[in-house]
Amino acid sequence: MENYTMEGRTYRYYGQEAPLYPFGYGLSYTTFQYRDLVLSPPVLPLCANLTVSVVLENTGQRDGEEVVQLYLRWEQSSVPVPRWQLVAFRRVAVPAGQETKLSFQVAAEQRAVWAQDWRLEPGAFTLFAGGQQPGQQTRAPSEVLSTR
Repeated sequence: MENYTMEGRTYRYYGQEAPLYPFGYGLSYTTFQYRDLVLSPPVLPLCANLTVSVVLENTGQRDGEEVVQLYLRWEQSSVPVPRWQLVAFRRVAVPAGQETKLSFQVAAEQRAVWAQDWRLEPGAFTLFAGGQQPGQQTRAPSEVLSTR
């Protein structure tokens, strides 16, 4: 084997084609709403860690669990990168009518790209938080918040 590229061989590099069952696929007996996606600090030094917080509310009539997923997308990278990369996730139980504030740490290493060695590149990136992958089409209502 001479071609070790992952393009077209794994869900992270499929381009515009969506996987049949993406990470977090499933149904729930309740509904959730996301709000107040906040990055701290809002402008990140190159080698610093990032804190991300989001509020999750159970808007349904039943207690439920949600898998909160946090994805990162590089806006302009000098090398090929995935459309988005899962950087954190957490299963959270939320009683009906209640809300919880979640906090995630995104380490500098998680923002590194491979270009013959691991490196951090300056520039903008977008973070997504929600109960599914960004842009995922589902029959069950779900949402994904984003911030740059």
